[in-house]
Amino acid sequence: MKTGNSTLIALALAFSLQPLAMHAQGSLTPSGPPAPVMKSLDQIEPRTPIASAPFTITQPGSYYLTTNLNVTSGNAITINANQVTLDLNGYTISSVEAAPTGVGILLANPAGSSDITLRNGHITGSVTNNGDTYSGHGFASGVSYTANVPNNVRVSDVSVSGCLTNGIFLSTGSTTVESCTVQTVGNIGIEASAVYHSTVLSCGLYGIVANTLSDCHGESYGNGSGVYAYGSMNNCYGYSTGSSGIYAANANNCYGFSNLGAGVTANIANNCYGFSVSGYGIYVSGSAIGCYGQSTSGVGIFAHIANSCTVGGGTTNITYKYNMP
Repeated sequence: MKTGNSTLIALALAFSLQPLAMHAQGSLTPSGPPAPVMKSLDQIEPRTPIASAPFTITQPGSYYLTTNLNVTSGNAITINANQVTLDLNGYTISSVEAAPTGVGILLANPAGSSDITLRNGHITGSVTNNGDTYSGHGFASGVSYTANVPNNVRVSDVSVSGCLTNGIFLSTGSTTVESCTVQTVGNIGIEASAVYHSTVLSCGLYGIVANTLSDCHGESYGNGSGVYAYGSMNNCYGYSTGSSGIYAANANNCYGFSNLGAGVTANIANNCYGFSVSGYGIYVSGSAIGCYGQSTSGVGIFAHIANSCTVGGGTTNITYKYNMP
């Protein structure tokens, strides 16, 4: 038995040491040169950098600032092309021009600027308001245009301060301003077709002018309205020293204050609060519903129809009253 076991063990070892059958593994010749595994600079940042001013954009594309920009006169950035996105990248564009004529960002396509996006930065000058007189160094306007009214333009998360004339001035074509701030400009703070979630302080004429507005705050230290809408206005606050705090075709959930003009002027007002020192608290040519009007020495509420309204002070001039004394 020992001899038989030894023979079996020897046979098993011999079998296990036999070479295994070889299998084809494919060609070892490379199919081509090695491809790069790292991204190129253009792939990492495909946008065009802007590192100095004045700078003129003449081609469509995406651009961004790499540093703060300052000019001694004229425009800082001029956009002569359409289909342009400009990211200020959190940086500031400023001017020290003694007699302001330039613009921080000028839309200057002779055929009319369109498809432009501006975002995320600051435009500043050193214009101040001294007794309702605006003067100082810097830009005439923060963002503005020449030639035809721009279309498909959007400005977001941009602050403008210390300009002699306008803050963000785009007219009321198909333009949108959102989440922007403007302070201390001699004429109009913001003008665009639609303005949302924006604040304007210390303007020489109008605070905000738009077709439609929502969730905005505007203040005028002159003879313009704090917030002015050709169409509807929702959830806004407006103050003016010499005109209506709020002026709209349709005002909803708005608060207006004025020294000389009406707190709120509208065709239709819903759930609005208007206060005036010497003018109308609420002045509505159509219907006022759920409104509060007060005037220190004028008319608290003037309306053709007033329903569920309250007069906190002043006289009334209401043609038809409902659900109120």
